Amino acid sequence: MDDAMNCPKCNSEHAYEDRGLWVCPECGHEWSATAGAAETAPESGVRDAHGNPLADGDAVIVIKDLKVKGSSSVVKGGTKVRNIRLTDGADGHNIACKIDGIGAMNLKSEFVKKA
Repeated sequence: MDDAMNCPKCNSEHAYEDRGLWVCPECGHEWSATAGAAETAPESGVRDAHGNPLADGDAVIVIKDLKVKGSSSVVKGGTKVRNIRLTDGADGHNIACKIDGIGAMNLKSEFVKKA
């Protein structure tokens, strides 16, 4: 098979074509064979629970109740958080923000959606 492609995300040689898209079974990445370099580059940046890109200064909405570690308080689902800062948290908490009534805290992007 001389038309095989390597995955642009993990460089796996086991990628296969499925209905016009190339699929990597190792990392699950999908891409178009006719896509430009911008589309096939590994995804960078922080994305919300629905895949929308986030940037510093954005407003987000918490999508589920989150317990605050070390406290009995809870961040309720539907709480709007303004002026977020993106961080490089090793533990997955990649959003730094201030929440009214609670204070400064870090959130995981998988629990918010862009407002």
